[in-house]
Amino acid sequence: MTLNFRFAVVSDLHVALPHTIWDHPSRFHLVEVSISAFKSVLEHLTQLDLDFLLLPGDLTQHGEPENHAWLQQFLAQLPFPVYVVPGNHDVPVLLADQQSIAFADFPYYYTKFGYEDPRQIYYIRQLLPGVKLIGLNSNSFNEHGEQVGCLDAKQLQWLEEMLAASGDELILVMVHHNVVEHLPNQSNHPLANRYMLANSQELLQLLRRYGVKLVFTGHLHVQDIAYSQGVYDITTGSLVSYPHPYRVLEFHRDNQGKEWLEILSHRVESVPEFPDLQQSSRQWMGDRSFPFLIKLLTHSPLNLPLSQAKKLAPSLRDFWATIADGDAVLDYPHFPLEVRRYIETYSASQPNPGMTITGNLTMIDNNTTLLLNKS
Repeated sequence: MTLNFRFAVVSDLHVALPHTIWDHPSRFHLVEVSISAFKSVLEHLTQLDLDFLLLPGDLTQHGEPENHAWLQQFLAQLPFPVYVVPGNHDVPVLLADQQSIAFADFPYYYTKFGYEDPRQIYYIRQLLPGVKLIGLNSNSFNEHGEQVGCLDAKQLQWLEEMLAASGDELILVMVHHNVVEHLPNQSNHPLANRYMLANSQELLQLLRRYGVKLVFTGHLHVQDIAYSQGVYDITTGSLVSYPHPYRVLEFHRDNQGKEWLEILSHRVESVPEFPDLQQSSRQWMGDRSFPFLIKLLTHSPLNLPLSQAKKLAPSLRDFWATIADGDAVLDYPHFPLEVRRYIETYSASQPNPGMTITGNLTMIDNNTTLLLNKS
């Protein structure tokens, strides 16, 4: 049976009403543009005859009740269904404090956007005939009350039951934390592992067992498509962080059963506060990159002396912006060989068979067509 539908993904909105904005000299993202950028995106998306919109977490700056309230009221005005999941910024505390809502409060704000039963912070919804969405919660709290990215055992059991009962329907999964590594050794890297789902391998085993091929994530603030043994993790950069991207996707299945996903990425080029948003935002990120770069260079696996890191860091001011852009090409020929080789591992041109129809190296993080089967 043929199947065709169009949808969009906008991630890590970090919505912040003006009076709630807090500042930090090293923050990479421009929450100042959160509302104007989202409105700009919606002006485009409402012209496209979308079937639905996915928002994979970090909807708000830091879980403020007024920001959640504003967003759910805004989403209710849109002409297509919207589905959300919580990010770490949406539910930063288990119990409500002066700044943020309680973890258990999140679904009650979004009963029209996936959470028909707000007593449960994950869900399954019928999007179209033969197509379902599973929205997962990847935010847990350990015995010390600290937030960790993990799917609890009860949720995993529920997920297996839902997948087993879904038969041959197409299942899309949305979760905030990354499921497949998007950066070199991401699961074990001291700076990057917090963006990974701690029990991602357990989730991947379940997805493979039931033939789920498409997972949509956020959190990392980069444009990247990663692949692992049949599962594509499509992560979308943050709307408030360079390059302020969003994606429009079209799924197709022909009458021979061949399935493919066309992906086009767009960017917010301008908002009233920043008429030249792309240039201003890249500059903003570079200006605030030094503390991050020092950590990158002095931590494992490079473990450079601080004095050497300080000499190399200025040349890397656009390192993270280039990665966030997607399809990164990184080469620093004047660097020491060990450092140069390590930095190059962040390039998008690393061999990754299965990512493209031909298996050849190509730029796939922003605009591509993924062949999902060969039937």
